[in-house]
Amino acid sequence: MSGRKETVLDLAKFIDKGVQVKLTGGRQVTGTLKGYDQLLNLVLDEAVEFLRDADDPLKTTDQTRRFGLIVCRGTAVMLVSPTDGTDEIANPFLQPDGI
Repeated sequence: MSGRKETVLDLAKFIDKGVQVKLTGGRQVTGTLKGYDQLLNLVLDEAVEFLRDADDPLKTTDQTRRFGLIVCRGTAVMLVSPTDGTDEIANPFLQPDGI
């Protein structure tokens, strides 16, 4: 086996495209992927963070905070997904009230 480390993800296809990144601690950021390395450190341009609800920190709100160019440290990255071609759907596991 070679001593060279390779990432499981091939992020090259997402360069200069919009991505959504979820970080440990619940933060969620979208932006244009400009670069990455084998440790999954990400460089995002035109980054926007979706702020969390003060009453329920697990929920994000419509409020945003613009950052511009940022670096997401690879140890904090939990999920990277393209923004194009993804739609939000209703949670099929939520029980209606009264049951």
